[in-house]
Amino acid sequence: MISETVDYDALIPNNVGLADDPKLQRALEKWHPGYLDWWMSMGPEGFQMADVFLRTAVGVEKEGWAKFDYVKMPEYRWGILLAHPVEGRTVPCGEHVGEPVWEEVPGAYRAMLRRLIVIQGDTEPASVEQQRHLGSVAPSLYDMRNLFQVNVEEGRHLWAMVYLLQKYFGRDGREEAHELLARQSGSEEKPRMLGAFNEETPDWLSFFMFTYFTDRDGKMQLEALAQSGFDPLSRTCRFMLAEEAHHMFVGYTGVKRIVQRTAEAMVEAGIEDPYDVEAVRAQGVIGLPAIQRKTNLHVSLTLDLFGTEESTNAANYFNAGIKGRFHEDQLEDDHQLHNDSYPVTKIVDGELRQVDVPALNALNARLRDDFIDDCRGGVARWNRELSSRGIEFEITLPHVAFNRGIGEFADLSVTPTGDVIDAETFKSEQSEWLPTPDDKAYIEELMQPQFDPGEFANWIAAPPRGIQNKAPDFLYVKLP
Repeated sequence: MISETVDYDALIPNNVGLADDPKLQRALEKWHPGYLDWWMSMGPEGFQMADVFLRTAVGVEKEGWAKFDYVKMPEYRWGILLAHPVEGRTVPCGEHVGEPVWEEVPGAYRAMLRRLIVIQGDTEPASVEQQRHLGSVAPSLYDMRNLFQVNVEEGRHLWAMVYLLQKYFGRDGREEAHELLARQSGSEEKPRMLGAFNEETPDWLSFFMFTYFTDRDGKMQLEALAQSGFDPLSRTCRFMLAEEAHHMFVGYTGVKRIVQRTAEAMVEAGIEDPYDVEAVRAQGVIGLPAIQRKTNLHVSLTLDLFGTEESTNAANYFNAGIKGRFHEDQLEDDHQLHNDSYPVTKIVDGELRQVDVPALNALNARLRDDFIDDCRGGVARWNRELSSRGIEFEITLPHVAFNRGIGEFADLSVTPTGDVIDAETFKSEQSEWLPTPDDKAYIEELMQPQFDPGEFANWIAAPPRGIQNKAPDFLYVKLP
């Protein structure tokens, strides 16, 4: 059941008729205190009692689905929200293509669906944990508010996955929901499931890179899951995508504002050489080569999230109709791929070459390629901040084989431009390609809080407009 409005009188806001399912309601209300304990211990550190100007979903329509108001984060109304069902929707891919979508979990696909939901669910609290210390060094109240908006919505996305686990997977689902709160980013004993979500987010440049690149992986995965023949998962992911767009906006504009401020400072100081580290740092901004190294790192970590280039698991998900391709419903083919091929980059005779492989086996590689294409536009706009000021430097995406830990390229040493080299050469040159201890120390030195309304740290430009078109000095966060 999907309601036209969200029930905000309930302990757990929802549009799924939770009050009509007492057993499920009790299970979720039992999980609720543990979630709040997790939020208080692993959510934003030091700001739980701040009043933050946040948006909260009040519906699932395309327009007017959110309201904005001040709220203390522990009092945020994390809701369970599914997009409205599409009348007559059919399974978009695989063996069941064209059949009516499923409202219940098909027994044959139960384990596969649970695995997909758990992996997606595990990423949501992980990023909150990674970012929990950043509020204390926010470059502005505007940026602090955006950080907290991302955090509370990742928390809501966790609720979305927990709802699916508890409603459709019985005791197994309840156990998995408990484990989502038990694992912890970076923990040696119980780490998060995917490598990128166990990395540190030590500074705001890393946060912006994460929300531009790694949250974009989240977009690609959600788009693929939104194609699922299991309709509750599809509807859940369709609404999550509406919120995810803001997260990538935060990342894109954050990096853009850092690049803009660096370019402005170079022009003001008459610095023509972007590699003159000492001169650029004297302006109190982040150098362009360091931004490139951060780009290389975050792109390569994110590419590993797509898994191995050739994957029988991905083929099985597709064949089952439980996970499609990016924009599956917009593609023009038979949606089964039995006789199709797809070019995948592989190492052949010591060189990187494109090799045609069965398209069913190459679904991870295809989704990764879609991700790379989706990244290009924002990077091009970052570069316009440089070219428009006459600065000869271009931020680029590294080659797909660079700095990889998973898949075809895991044991290779490859430069950002795609040259295969030996391990010793890579080790001697990697300080040119990946963030150095010196980069880290300098950027951390810049991470000083700026909490005056309308003011911004020197290393980042002010945004062209505020959230909801608020005035530049609007008080986005009322500190306790």
